[in-house]
Amino acid sequence: MNVYDSLSSPEGVLNEQIAQQMFEVLPEKGPIMAIMSRQGSFWPSDSERFCRLNIDEAFLKELCAKIDDGDEPVITQSDECSIVAAQLATERTDCGYVIVALPQSSPESTLINTDLIEMLLSQVGLIARLIEKNNRLYEAQMKQRGMYRRGCEVSN
Repeated sequence: MNVYDSLSSPEGVLNEQIAQQMFEVLPEKGPIMAIMSRQGSFWPSDSERFCRLNIDEAFLKELCAKIDDGDEPVITQSDECSIVAAQLATERTDCGYVIVALPQSSPESTLINTDLIEMLLSQVGLIARLIEKNNRLYEAQMKQRGMYRRGCEVSN
């Protein structure tokens, strides 16, 4: 198995790398974000807070189905929490979905801040594209170095 294949897999290290980069800049009491692969793997920014929202798997699947049908971003309410969800994809990889939960946010305040939320979702997409490009560059560099090393060994 090529170690670099997992770096661009839709359900592997790429989603984890995206999550790590996004989650470390989220404010402690701010929105809760989650990355969800198409296969159902899940990376929440704060597991404990996300669990307290009582969002079940059926609800998440319904959000994903709406996104897959072209309704994006999906903005909905679950109890006293606004939920915004969108597709997460790069030029090469369909990573799945990004979900932003805004605890104790009314539907009105969410709609008022839609532009800011869409900007956040765009930034997640940008981070995903940059990480993927960085991974491809790293892979190309490692392949190039491997070729040079083999060339040196042959000539010695």
